[in-house]
Amino acid sequence: MKMNGARMVCEALIAEGVKTVFGYPGGAIMNVYDEIYKQDGFEHILNRHEQASVHAADGYARATGEVGVAMVTSGPGFTNAVTGLATAYMDSIPLVVISGQVPLSLIGTDGFQEIDAVGISRPCTKHNYLVRELSELPRILKDAFHIARTGRPGPVLIDIPKDITAEVGDFIYPKEVNIPSFKPTYKGNNRQIDKAVEAILKAKKPLLYIGGGVVLSDASELVRKLADIGQIPAVETLMARGVMGAKNPLLLGMLGMHGNYSSNMAMSETDLIISLGARFDDRVTGKLSEFAKYAEIIHIDIDPANIGKLVDIDYPIVGDVKIVIDKMISKIEGRIKPSQYSDWLEVLERYDNLYPQSYIDSDDVIKPQWAIERLGELVGEKAIITSDVGQHQMWTAQHYPFDRPRQWINSGGLGTMGFGFPAALGAKKAFPNKTVINITGDGSILMNVQELVTASEYKIPVINVILNNHFLGMVRQWQTFFYEERYSETDLSFQPDFKALAESCHGIGYDVTTKDEFDEAIRDAIKKDKVAFVNVQVARFEDVLPMVPAGGALYNMMLPNKEEK
Repeated sequence: MKMNGARMVCEALIAEGVKTVFGYPGGAIMNVYDEIYKQDGFEHILNRHEQASVHAADGYARATGEVGVAMVTSGPGFTNAVTGLATAYMDSIPLVVISGQVPLSLIGTDGFQEIDAVGISRPCTKHNYLVRELSELPRILKDAFHIARTGRPGPVLIDIPKDITAEVGDFIYPKEVNIPSFKPTYKGNNRQIDKAVEAILKAKKPLLYIGGGVVLSDASELVRKLADIGQIPAVETLMARGVMGAKNPLLLGMLGMHGNYSSNMAMSETDLIISLGARFDDRVTGKLSEFAKYAEIIHIDIDPANIGKLVDIDYPIVGDVKIVIDKMISKIEGRIKPSQYSDWLEVLERYDNLYPQSYIDSDDVIKPQWAIERLGELVGEKAIITSDVGQHQMWTAQHYPFDRPRQWINSGGLGTMGFGFPAALGAKKAFPNKTVINITGDGSILMNVQELVTASEYKIPVINVILNNHFLGMVRQWQTFFYEERYSETDLSFQPDFKALAESCHGIGYDVTTKDEFDEAIRDAIKKDKVAFVNVQVARFEDVLPMVPAGGALYNMMLPNKEEK
């Protein structure tokens, strides 16, 4: 069939089953937007900033496991999108981002709104393309979706010059993908799996170290089964919250810089780490020379580049964590006694009783931890929770009762302020019947506040709970601990009227200073089903604890005072 390149883009999206595209038009991609106007195969959401478009596609992808799609124009349109690409890249999120480019004849001439999108995006995409011939476009579109979702997921950029989108040619969309240089390993080496199973059976203090790869591979049920069969304790990374389920007795909690005491002590004393789709990043390991000094390590990861990158691995297994765990379970069932690690579990229980995840509540001021716990009581497993980055993110990871994977959506690797609100829009578009709540701070919410207009126009009723301490909170905390309370440029006392701001953009707003007002606001916001700002005044100098100072050992945590238990 004859058609122009712009229509080819739309037809490919329809063929890939894309239901929602997030984007912002401009000169170089106008031909594609002209075709979007004519088609009815997918919905387009006009965000009010290109960064928000990519974050919204990211939130959609994290909530569904499908490939998220965003479109932007050239030059500043693309550079605005780079933060979203980097955010997705760091957390291995499958995206296809389509950017317009100046015509081929102008590339390299410093033309209006020209930028080297392929060069800029190379460090923060799984793969990228500059389309130079129309005949290549159908194959590139097919390959891009395959690469984004296959193996270790990630964002793929397709940069399309404007003259390519105008050119007419034959459109035959490939049914299959053939990329000889891209053949991920899925099954895992059976000999290595056997060795890992023997190591588990011999261990005295094994520990499941669960990373975001378990969520990406939809392996949560198998991980729970593996833990249950062997009664093996588990810790979750920030990206893996919800895998085990908040009420699972084998879950110690989150580990790392703001992990709880029992989780970090377990990692410090274990004799066998069973790493499942985790990458041993610095926020988890702390000081590498002191990390898990007594442990052998099993590392299962689909990306061979992750294995041995930071720590020495005794049992490396390259493969899809879901497939590998399934094999491990079949080899370990009937050979492991449920009481085999009971002494180890008792030790960890004592650690948990010594320093549980706790805080001092107050009747005079709302503690942020209380607000998050109360939110869990009010909406619990029914809600999808997004967050921005900072203290509120860590409190949410510590205190919200996540029951399932893909319930928790946040920027872990890049730590992107402004991520939460547009990501919530993407999650809500994916699951319109679920309550979607963005837990944010008074600093982060202003980073993409223009999405109030997007949410109102498209009737996407996400609730933004702003834990307002009038500070850039996490930076203030570090300034308190390590900079002798020199609060350089972190005081956010000068603020907008958040309630009025929401209302000015056709949403609803609430000012909350008491616990009763908090309950009323959350219930009313859910009932009214409109985009909402719930501005919660919280204790201003509350800190996120425990905390491992940067470069410190996991076992050297800054803890709440014992009287604050």
